[in-house]
Amino acid sequence: MAKIKLSEISTLPPGKLEKDAIKTATAQIVYELDELQNLLYAQHKWSVLIVLQGMDASGKDGLIRDVLGQMNPLGVKVQPFKAPTEEEMDHDFLWRIHRYAPAKGMIQVFNRSHYEDVLVQRVHKWVDSDTIKARMKAINDFEKLLAEHNNTRILKFYLHVSRKEQAERLKERTEDPRKMWKYNDKDIEEAKLWKHYEKAYEDVFRNCNDIPWIIVPADQNWYKEYLVAKTLRDMLKGLKMKYPMLKR
Repeated sequence: MAKIKLSEISTLPPGKLEKDAIKTATAQIVYELDELQNLLYAQHKWSVLIVLQGMDASGKDGLIRDVLGQMNPLGVKVQPFKAPTEEEMDHDFLWRIHRYAPAKGMIQVFNRSHYEDVLVQRVHKWVDSDTIKARMKAINDFEKLLAEHNNTRILKFYLHVSRKEQAERLKERTEDPRKMWKYNDKDIEEAKLWKHYEKAYEDVFRNCNDIPWIIVPADQNWYKEYLVAKTLRDMLKGLKMKYPMLKR
């Protein structure tokens, strides 16, 4: 794909959109998603993997709650990925990921994902460039495996937040009692590595795009939720699913 420069892509919604109208549209889409998820679960033919990546404070948790939290929890699972445990480090880097790949009929959400191993570890220079290249190839093969051998439809979203908005959201975590539980000293240190993370993400977009990335302007939550919900809705409708019928 063409080289992506994140610094040249807006983090704001298109200028002519009306917030109230978009929020109304999102509510309708979320309503539709509940029925589509039920169809997915009942037909038991397809599975869906939603990958959410983004800088710290890009709004992954809120997106999961507001868009996916309305669906039947029997058919939706969310798996966050933080620093690998000692046991996970004793295996290949995809071992901890593959065990959470979605079963047929399920929607699986990765809050961060296998891409952390070509982002965080690269930025901090915990592995060399040859290892990063090998991992990117393994990621492409892994996603191809899921898509071709388990009917998994994969949606990969990068929540594109501005540095200014990130700083404001991190500051809120020190002031708002409802958000203080999210505060982590390391977030401030990671924010200083912004340019390094941008470059790492741009390389990921270029080298791991067999299943394309969707870059979502994320400074305004109402637009971010709309775009993700609409993309998921349109993909599910495109599967043309039907409820299984009784055999007579």
